[in-house]
Amino acid sequence: MVYRYQDWEDGVHNFNDHLLLSIHLCLVLRNALQTHTAVSRIIEMIEYTEGENFPNKDRILQAYLSFEGLSDHDYQYSCISCGYHPAVVVMERHKKGVFSMPVSEIPNPPQHYNGKVNARSFWEAVTMEVISRGLYPPGRRNPFVVKATYHNWSPWIGPQTRRSDILMNTESEKVHLPDSNSDVDQFLTEERLADEVLNLKLSEIRRLCSQCGIDSTGSKMDLVLRLQDRMASRATHNEVFDKVCGASGGWAVITCPCGVIYSVKFNLRAESPRDFADLLLSWKFFPNITVYDNPRGLVSHLKKRCPEDTPFTIHEGRLVEPTPENIRQATEKNLAVNLPWLNNRKEPGDKGGHPVTGSLEHYCLSDVSRRGNSKDDEDDEDVLRRIEMVPELAGRLNSQCAKQLFAGMRKNNYFLNTLTPSTHVFLQRNILHHFNLRKNTEAKQGILKFWS
Repeated sequence: MVYRYQDWEDGVHNFNDHLLLSIHLCLVLRNALQTHTAVSRIIEMIEYTEGENFPNKDRILQAYLSFEGLSDHDYQYSCISCGYHPAVVVMERHKKGVFSMPVSEIPNPPQHYNGKVNARSFWEAVTMEVISRGLYPPGRRNPFVVKATYHNWSPWIGPQTRRSDILMNTESEKVHLPDSNSDVDQFLTEERLADEVLNLKLSEIRRLCSQCGIDSTGSKMDLVLRLQDRMASRATHNEVFDKVCGASGGWAVITCPCGVIYSVKFNLRAESPRDFADLLLSWKFFPNITVYDNPRGLVSHLKKRCPEDTPFTIHEGRLVEPTPENIRQATEKNLAVNLPWLNNRKEPGDKGGHPVTGSLEHYCLSDVSRRGNSKDDEDDEDVLRRIEMVPELAGRLNSQCAKQLFAGMRKNNYFLNTLTPSTHVFLQRNILHHFNLRKNTEAKQGILKFWS
């Protein structure tokens, strides 16, 4: 009879009957990840301190992940101040958070795939893969491995926030499938891809030009312009995308104004408004205010995707009608639009209105400071989307909260981006979970201090 020792009350986590970690070490590794320190670096530090050689660092990482997989985490992904259904959300992308896997290895979805995945089943399968690594020796096939596919890849939304366990993931529509009527969203325009190329070193751009059969002589800008001209060809566009952006398309994240993460989507392809639409349409209650740096793109996508039930019915998500006079006043910063239900619930509430505000109105706004040097600068009409026009939001909404989050998460890329897709998403969901817990604890302490 095979006996497996597993009794956490003794302060020990048994990974595979050979590698055992103390619970204290597991907690140290958990907190190290919160300070952007890889597990391998912590183990290396302990080796230098103790003068001992530890087991393979990758196996120690797997042992720690199995500890997290067996821990009783609720992954609520909600804020104690904003509740399960925030009326105001901020959306942002983290395009540098990727995992290594060629796009060509992602199989096309089956013909019957309707863009819906079972989140509970998917994340249970990912957790089972992490746990099962301690049950199968290295080199032996693990039947629990989860492969990244368009039809079996789910975002994470807290159980109370999402509409049901069935979530939207329509990333397969980003791909031009043969004999298909799929959506033809340009998921990464030539201009945006050229911007990514411009961030590469000159030697890397020369090598990329050579691989695409393009003259590799001249200045950096000359090479980028040549690539951009050739990217009108789908084959060249895909080849440049594979080389520059890697396999996955970063994360799409929705936070509340407090900076707590409510939803995260680990994209297989480059981010587009479609990914945020997938998340929002999976929510139980659509937020009244959506802050996004490409509002026109999101509104246009939802209008095309949900023609009979589009959420942004009022002025296409703008605060007022786009008349010349309104545009002039907004440009001169002489226009204010009050939304009193943001502070005091609308009574009586609109039928089908948001549970917090009671309002059925939806606006897609943007922050001037968030656009920066974007190619998609606002047109005359989109000046009516500025947050500063709403007195209830101006000076109170921290629209930079998601960017501040990514400024910290960017420090994790050196180890997260080397992981397999399933390990990457499991570990990152766990890191964000503990990030949320810390944010909520700090908020609670601030409230108690205020009232004490």
